Amino acid sequence: MLLACYQRAVANLQVKNVPESLQRKIRAYAKRRGRTVRDVVLEAVTREMEREEFRARLARGRPAARSLEEVRAER
Repeated sequence: MLLACYQRAVANLQVKNVPESLQRKIRAYAKRRGRTVRDVVLEAVTREMEREEFRARLARGRPAARSLEEVRAER
């Protein structure tokens, strides 16, 4: 029954040995924004992956304006 709730497979990721000070900062950041730690971490990882993809496009010799248009079109 629980599997029927998911429309696609979802992976789990566990990060070990996170410094307590960083964990406190993440929790406080999430709380200030009314979000969960999960949401904050997923947003940060997603943002970093998008930056890397954008850098890769620029490295292939595409003009920044064209790469930016492509990123916006994908959204």
